[in-house]
Amino acid sequence: MSLMLAILIVTIALFIWGKFTPDIIALLSMLSLFLFGILDLTETLSGFSNPTVIMIAALFIIGEGLSQTGWTALAGKKFIKMAGKSTTKLLLITTLGSGLLSGVVSNTGTVATLMPVTISSAWSIGTLPSKLLMPVAFGSNTGGLLTLTGTPPNIIVNNTMLESGLEGFSFFEFALIGLPLLLIALLYFRFIGYRLLPNNKTNNKPVDISTTLHKWIEAYKVDGDYYRLRVRSVSPLLNTKLGDWNFEKEFNVSILRIKRRHPNRLKGNDPFIEFPTNSTEFLYHDIITVKGDTEAINALMIKFRLGLLPLEPIEDELKNNLINQEVGMAEVLVTPNSVLVGRKIRLGNFFKRFGVQLMAASRNSTPFTEREIRIKAGDAFLIRGIWSDIDQLKSYHENLVICGSPEGMAKTVTNLTSKSYIALFALVLMIVLLVFKIVPGAVAALISAGIVLISGCVPITKAYKGISWISVVMIAAMIPMGIALQKTGTAELIANGLVNTLGSLHPVVLLAGVFLLTTSFSQVINNSATAVLMAPIVIIAANTLNISAAPFMIVVAISASTAFLTPVGTTTNAMVMTAGGYKFMDYLKVGAPLLLLFLITTLLLVPLIWPF
Repeated sequence: MSLMLAILIVTIALFIWGKFTPDIIALLSMLSLFLFGILDLTETLSGFSNPTVIMIAALFIIGEGLSQTGWTALAGKKFIKMAGKSTTKLLLITTLGSGLLSGVVSNTGTVATLMPVTISSAWSIGTLPSKLLMPVAFGSNTGGLLTLTGTPPNIIVNNTMLESGLEGFSFFEFALIGLPLLLIALLYFRFIGYRLLPNNKTNNKPVDISTTLHKWIEAYKVDGDYYRLRVRSVSPLLNTKLGDWNFEKEFNVSILRIKRRHPNRLKGNDPFIEFPTNSTEFLYHDIITVKGDTEAINALMIKFRLGLLPLEPIEDELKNNLINQEVGMAEVLVTPNSVLVGRKIRLGNFFKRFGVQLMAASRNSTPFTEREIRIKAGDAFLIRGIWSDIDQLKSYHENLVICGSPEGMAKTVTNLTSKSYIALFALVLMIVLLVFKIVPGAVAALISAGIVLISGCVPITKAYKGISWISVVMIAAMIPMGIALQKTGTAELIANGLVNTLGSLHPVVLLAGVFLLTTSFSQVINNSATAVLMAPIVIIAANTLNISAAPFMIVVAISASTAFLTPVGTTTNAMVMTAGGYKFMDYLKVGAPLLLLFLITTLLLVPLIWPF
């Protein structure tokens, strides 16, 4: 037992030190348990087949699906729009929004989605990001308590209950305490917390998609080059193919996109042809987005008897009609050492190799329209293509550099597509399966994640990138620690200590002790690791006193999500630290009163909702 205690103390010390990532520390701890003979091989590796770990990995994929298809960005922008120009409204809506979103999307994903729009809105209404970002982080931590899948500690305590032969919690049962706590957080920030938040000046005015498009319009002078034309019944284009005509050579016009007016009546035709090819057929009432100068467009309209349709303002036209979750735009620069420098190439043909369209070109901030140029270092090109194809240009990094983050910009697009509704259906299906207990939780999450992947809502490569592998591996490697604590009797020793010192006074006193011990751990080590450590201890303590374990396990879940005192307690706290210019003491000053309120609320409500 002394060896077990030594490994436990060293593990906690390493988490607090922060020199190594949590997954490395957990793996070292797991290996130590095996090498010192405390666990056998099966027990050591049991975490990697644990349903909790599989479910959490699947939830990351589902969350990535909602993010990639526009739901989280749309929700974030709706929250901001509701606030108008009021700082108080913005504070409440972003805090409430982060809480509600984190009930279905990971806390990290919620903050990652809301942080850019929160920063942008803070600057736009004349306040500072530091007055809003910490409430967003704390709101996301609290909102995870709304559902069973809202945060990993909820899943961990529920599975521990089931593995101990006890009845688990229902999907929305956590909301019985989660909603009051979220309300407490809102009231706290409205009347107290806002005054404690620092006024930190930061240089982080974000460049959002609208700003980026405006910059491109100015740099490449694209505002006069785009037109929408309609194929009339008398047009010679009708029922011909794009390859039958040489628009670029004869008219100096590029065909960018075709919208079918009546796609449902035309078997096999999609409503949009984002990248027309030579085999693309022109049909009656097609709306063609083209690029070319006014004289060329006039000649095209006369020869092919095409109708001219009005455009939206060019920024809206680009954002609403030429960019979506699948198709985007990016700026590409030629590097000084590029093999392209000095070569004479036809620009359109060169970029077609990569499956992208050339929208505009510029040299020394001066747009040029030549189709064939001799490349110089620093030449800039505006391209349009499928996001994954644009991203593939990174493999050509020695010759071309992509400016900004196409993948990040893709997540800011709020236009919903058919895949958006598939991703939403996958989430709703998982909730239904969990609420009615049709299949185990891990299976429900895997089914929904499978729908997201098979439907293409998230490409496989991006799905794997969307999983926080540090969290997944850390949880899997820490589960054997819980087994070892029980196997060696260490959990029983700690539990007996709690029972003898606090349990003999009153169960509520023991409840307070569990809360304080768990929240102390959560300030310095990952909340999932905290839940894994505390869950078996609490189960034994409750069994020793012959009282229900449910209230104590709920408190473990709550207090594991109350890392309000330090920037290292959760990833979300760390994410907003630099953006808000926060210091360590800012978390302590703002978080301590909120933590006290959570403790009081928990001790008052939990025994009423889940009696001893």
